[in-house]
Amino acid sequence: MAYERSESTGAEDGPDTTALALKILVAGGFGVGKTTLVGAVSEIRPLRTEEQLSRAGELVDDTGGVDQKTTTTVAMDFGRITIRSGLSLYLFGTPGQDRFWFLWDELSQGALGAVVLADTRRLEDCFPAVDYFEHRKIPFVVAVNCFTGARTYGAHDVSRALDLDRGTPVVLCDARDRDSGKEVLIRLVEYAGRMHTARLLDSVG
Repeated sequence: MAYERSESTGAEDGPDTTALALKILVAGGFGVGKTTLVGAVSEIRPLRTEEQLSRAGELVDDTGGVDQKTTTTVAMDFGRITIRSGLSLYLFGTPGQDRFWFLWDELSQGALGAVVLADTRRLEDCFPAVDYFEHRKIPFVVAVNCFTGARTYGAHDVSRALDLDRGTPVVLCDARDRDSGKEVLIRLVEYAGRMHTARLLDSVG
């Protein structure tokens, strides 16, 4: 399910309240900052499934541009953030390496939308995630993680380089910063809401 509702009714409970929890994926290439983003915005201690990079993994994982990286996600990251009263997001960070992509189908079940993190030094690494969500018609935004020392590109340049569908949002962010990450998530929820509403109206029409 894309969301869960919990309701409280009756005089003893006070006014009626409805809590909404939305499932969001955080995807992208190896070493782009998915675990960092989930950890930065989560209001609970995030669940992580990181393991040390092995010598065997060096043969299949391209660490160019992320030479300082020593661990990798082998299943998923999980966190939670409250956007406003009654609205929470459950964040599922996907593994970035090709050999773990079989997990994506399970993680994407019921997702409202996704954040595709991009590194302009390795922009091609996010192509598979973009293709995945476009093919399955899962709304997503591209969040360019602005690494220190990386050349700065505008949102339009990134959109054109990735050949994104018209209207797909591209935002600049710092995955280490909670407020920056929260703005990305708000942008995704707004965009996904518009997309789902438009599809519903089309189906009714």
